[in-house]
Amino acid sequence: QVQLVESGGGLVQAGGSLRLACAASGIIFSKYDMNWYRQAPGKQRDLVTTITSGGSTTYTDSVKGRFTASRDNTKNTVYLEMNSLKAEDTARYYCNVVRWGFAYWGQGTQVTVSS
Repeated sequence: QVQLVESGGGLVQAGGSLRLACAASGIIFSKYDMNWYRQAPGKQRDLVTTITSGGSTTYTDSVKGRFTASRDNTKNTVYLEMNSLKAEDTARYYCNVVRWGFAYWGQGTQVTVSS
């Protein structure tokens, strides 16, 4: 079955950096677009970035210029490099893939930015 496992979250001061990773299994990873979402307490889960199977990326406006998504198809892993972190980036970050119309999610990794 499809499994997504996120890692790399933690507590960081404002202005700092973190690198998240999401390891995927159960899919032909290279064929799928991969997404990162985030959800802050009491808020909806929002799309942060999409990296296509070809490596193209799109970002929500609030993270443009600060976050960079990448993927390593040899490791079935997608990354999210987060720089210049702000308090408002505090959230649980989730990896997501849609296969055959069904959305799969990891358990998430918590990112907390102290101001």
